[in-house]
Amino acid sequence: MKTLSLSYEEAKSGREWWVVDATDKTLGRLASEIAQVLRGKHKPSFTPNVDCGDFIIVINCDKFHVTGNRLDDKRYYRHSRYPGGLKSRTMREQLERQPQKIIFEAVKGMVPKTRLGRAQMKKLRVYAGPDHPHKAQKPKVLELQESRYE
Repeated sequence: MKTLSLSYEEAKSGREWWVVDATDKTLGRLASEIAQVLRGKHKPSFTPNVDCGDFIIVINCDKFHVTGNRLDDKRYYRHSRYPGGLKSRTMREQLERQPQKIIFEAVKGMVPKTRLGRAQMKKLRVYAGPDHPHKAQKPKVLELQESRYE
């Protein structure tokens, strides 16, 4: 039995565009399923060392929900590279200012921390509203699994 290993050209030609509505989805569950599709693990021809994933468009990224006290406890840090330049925001503050960065960072934590992971993250597009500029790519709606615990 032979093992199927895709080349870069074969993987690039089979990419699709998916649109995900984040309304009333739990952040971690949403991010893990997005990461699976970005990596290409949903395909039978998945090759771990080739970027064979699809493009993902996330809309309504400001309407997700989180469990527990995460809105007030989770902090997002950034540094200006100057002494004393560490800044932080709570998830609630980040949700008011830049909600797309919350989903982007959640998915980023679930892909490999390598060149391949950085290439996969370039295929993620996140928008706060219901509109996106990728109508020409004719994205399909990606139905996420319903939670077993709700």
